[in-house]
Amino acid sequence: MTPNHNLFTALRAHFPPTLDSTAIEAADGPAAPRHYTWRDLDQGSAMLANLLQSLDLPPGARIAVQTDKSVEALMLYLAVLRAGLVYLPLNTAYQASEIGYFIGNAEPSVVVCTGPNFGWVSKIAFRAGTRFVFTLNDDRTGSLLERASHHRREQQPVQREADDLAAILYTSGTTGRSKGAMLSHGNLLSNAQVFKACWDWQLVDVLIHANLG
Repeated sequence: MTPNHNLFTALRAHFPPTLDSTAIEAADGPAAPRHYTWRDLDQGSAMLANLLQSLDLPPGARIAVQTDKSVEALMLYLAVLRAGLVYLPLNTAYQASEIGYFIGNAEPSVVVCTGPNFGWVSKIAFRAGTRFVFTLNDDRTGSLLERASHHRREQQPVQREADDLAAILYTSGTTGRSKGAMLSHGNLLSNAQVFKACWDWQLVDVLIHANLG
């Protein structure tokens, strides 16, 4: 069988055997922290990926995302990988002229934004030819999650090669117009492996100094 180089498959392989253990503890305002298990991440991203696949998007479709940080936003990133599509993160500080440029340049098939920004973002997106605009808020509300709730909690990651495009990150534009840096599944996996190796060595260093101290 041909190996699947979809980045999600590599990430999923490092989930612990016990999926019901806590993966993320998220602050939820004055309330008690909200715990997300590895199963939550797996099933949540599967439902979002199934939603994206149900939209009948063209191969390599770009998914532009301008949302606040949240666990659900992380699930959306994993879902885009699972569906074999291309993730395009946009800074929440971008205004209409900047969003207009990025959407016009990248030509995303889907745009996900916060609810309060839906009015002006959707106008820009639909004018540029984007087919779908969803909302996602940091309090676990929005049309994206509502639509995804009707989809299955299992999904088979789409087959991808290591050099297939996984994400586009726009440069800061300090020397001119922002340009999209194209990152493949292999690029992102290599970055993750280097980061993990550095983290492991730093942890060993801390433990050594703690024991010697």
